[in-house]
Amino acid sequence: MVVDEATGKLISEIGGKLNRVHGVAFSYGTGHGFITSGGDSTVTMFDLATLAVLGTTTAADDADAILFDKATGNVFTMNGDANSSSVIDAKTGKRIGTIPLGGKPEFGVSDGAGKLYANIEDKNEIVEVDARAQKVVRRWPLTGCEGPTGLAIDLAHHHLFSGCRGSKVMAISDAAAGKVLATVPIGPGVDANAYDPSSGLAFSSNGGDGTLTVVRGDGRGNFAVAQTVQTAPSARTMALDPVTHRIYTVAAKFGTPASGQRRPPVMPGTFEMLVLER
Repeated sequence: MVVDEATGKLISEIGGKLNRVHGVAFSYGTGHGFITSGGDSTVTMFDLATLAVLGTTTAADDADAILFDKATGNVFTMNGDANSSSVIDAKTGKRIGTIPLGGKPEFGVSDGAGKLYANIEDKNEIVEVDARAQKVVRRWPLTGCEGPTGLAIDLAHHHLFSGCRGSKVMAISDAAAGKVLATVPIGPGVDANAYDPSSGLAFSSNGGDGTLTVVRGDGRGNFAVAQTVQTAPSARTMALDPVTHRIYTVAAKFGTPASGQRRPPVMPGTFEMLVLER
């Protein structure tokens, strides 16, 4: 679903054979967007101007989070069940490589200079990837963190913010040193993290209790919760606009899952977008 940021109105819907969509990434230089479908392990490429579907390519099992890396001009998927990252050419939309990650990846981020970082959910660690060489070059344990999901990066200070669903904390790592600096408490059911460089604030969206945790650092490696904002139960995905500093998250009400159904069905007419401002 494509929504006008200024008006909140639905502009269009990107169709095709999307099956359990997980993430979206943008390559502005090529004018292409990319959508992961975890249900059939595919990535759909679309035109950013017309929103027309341009084609699909196969990634790997449970294609989940996705990111664009400007240093290589490639798109990288995080494939949970396949324990890998698929490399996709942002010009052609074709898969050009596969990176074994040694565990189940959740979110990933790019430092813009050729390094990628990803949470490894089942190992409670972070892996550092050389995006050009397409291989893991380093990993470190997320001490005090269980089940890392969401991930955000502070490029200026080389800090990584991991949302730890199992332990209900945000773990802040020094990417240069490869170690955890601090953990701070967050709500249950985290699935996404974000960082606003202008304010120096990090955010955790917690779908379990419908909260947004706001974390502030003091510049000396110490971090603390600055605010807890009420959102809505199930609001766990998130996007941050660094220009307006608005945060967007979505929520819905759910029914009872049918026998053998993996997820409960969304109740018609309850899906909504929430907009948060400073």
